[in-house]
Amino acid sequence: NNLSCLPSCQRAKESMESKNCRVDTNTDGRPHLKTIFFKMGDVEEQVEFWSDANSEEVKECFRSATESGPSDILKLYNTSNSLMNISPRILANNPDTRFTLKVVGAKQCLSSDGLTPEINETLLSIEKRLLNLEKKIVLNSGDTPPAVWDMRAKVENLREKLESVEHMSWLGLYKDIDGKNTKGKNSPNNNGMVHCCGTKKTKEKYLYSQQVFEKFEKLRSVDLTDATRELLKKPTFDIWQWEDSEMLYLLQQMFVDLKLVERLYIELPMLQAFLFQVHLSYNYTPYHNFRHCFCVTQMMYGLIWLCNLQEKLDDIEMLILLVAAICHDLDHPGYNNAYQVNAKTELALRYNDISPLENHHAAVAFEILTCDTSNVIKHLTPTQHKQFRSGMIKCILATDMARHNEIVTSFKGLNGCYDNDNADHRLLMMMIFLKVSDISNEARPMDVSEPWVECLLQEFFMQSDAEKLEGLPVAPFMDREKVTKPSAQVGFIKFVLIPLYEAVAAMFEEIREPILAPVVRALDYYSEMNRKFEQDKEAVKLKQDGRRISSTIDPKVELKRVSVSRKTSEVRSPDDLSSSS
Repeated sequence: NNLSCLPSCQRAKESMESKNCRVDTNTDGRPHLKTIFFKMGDVEEQVEFWSDANSEEVKECFRSATESGPSDILKLYNTSNSLMNISPRILANNPDTRFTLKVVGAKQCLSSDGLTPEINETLLSIEKRLLNLEKKIVLNSGDTPPAVWDMRAKVENLREKLESVEHMSWLGLYKDIDGKNTKGKNSPNNNGMVHCCGTKKTKEKYLYSQQVFEKFEKLRSVDLTDATRELLKKPTFDIWQWEDSEMLYLLQQMFVDLKLVERLYIELPMLQAFLFQVHLSYNYTPYHNFRHCFCVTQMMYGLIWLCNLQEKLDDIEMLILLVAAICHDLDHPGYNNAYQVNAKTELALRYNDISPLENHHAAVAFEILTCDTSNVIKHLTPTQHKQFRSGMIKCILATDMARHNEIVTSFKGLNGCYDNDNADHRLLMMMIFLKVSDISNEARPMDVSEPWVECLLQEFFMQSDAEKLEGLPVAPFMDREKVTKPSAQVGFIKFVLIPLYEAVAAMFEEIREPILAPVVRALDYYSEMNRKFEQDKEAVKLKQDGRRISSTIDPKVELKRVSVSRKTSEVRSPDDLSSSS
């Protein structure tokens, strides 16, 4: 039953069939999980993979099981000692007919901190030379100048970068050897993927998702308390207290309480399968992950109740709002549109540099919605389906911040002349509400919103570090050497959030106190934090300047001054001493 919510990628299956490749499936035509038993020396192991995985994914499973490196060559022998091709077409065996796996080639050894001996030796050599230099300077001047501290910090920063798997991959140390695997160019990690409805997922994520689904199965028939249902409608809802399985259940409850399940004939098992596919399609990025998806959707849900949008929109438009919020960042790689375009990734080439991520999010959403077991829109009429698809695409594309000013300006133009009978006016309002929800963290209590800032900066720094290593342009607001948490927040709140929220409050007065007011308070909070940060920065600078001045004084001249002072004190009379005391 668990696997019933994991439909195969029909497109991948048809592609393999067109190449006359045999696809192992169950009797119902769906790929299934294969188990291969093998031994490596005296150690017995086993691997599991989907029968519609590609060869590189299967090899990655064997590498993980044997802890072999990406440069190692694997050879698999059957019970007759004949060499076998490691591919998805391997016939499943049992523990009594274990295959034999041999690893050929020198495995590159890494030190305990994840560095190769050559790189580690180089860094140690640099650190040793720096330490010797520091000793000489201290002996001569009596203090360590700021320049040495800067050099030491840069060496440590270099070590941290080299120890990061993400950055190692950009250096080419983990790239596909034969160059055949060209999937996932927009993402730094593209190994060990499992296909599910057209999305690529790591083996570890799949196993975790299975655990999430099992918990979700137990929860999905439970009745939510009225108190929790009311809290779910408020912007003060604490999204950090909930596990993934619980968030899936809460998303399901939103469809139920808005009566979309009842009015649009959405089958509950299909809705649950859809939500689980969405969960699978969000990546483990610091910010653009499934919790962000839930956070945005919960704010959208709260705005629907707060602004009474049920009275202004029809059922299909309500469905668009909720599904677009859920799907707006599907399969986000953690690297923004600027990176996609500058790095000439697969997504940028596919969408001609025009909102590549947003186009991708929408495409993945409809891949999930076309799967038979997760198609929550299957009962819509052709006219409704056309309306839904058009609205979904336009709303998700509106989340591209490159179009922010254009969309906000158009919405401001509706102030005083908004006509709810005008479909274009309603669509623009829906786009604005999705934008408000997408960047609504600062409208929440500070203990809920502030952790998101750390997550976002972590993702920004991950990208800017990669851009520096690849020689790509780096945006100042993403550069760890130029931006701080308060400085980043002050500019964003002042020039993006407040103008947007004020434009919405001009038409929907209901949001002014619960949504706009917390954002204004957040601006005061981060402005004060920025002021203190600048004061501390100036104090450190003055202290460093004082050290530089003291280090420029000639020790011989200082010694001469002390000697003169002592001689002067020796010739002073007792009267002078008594008067001075």
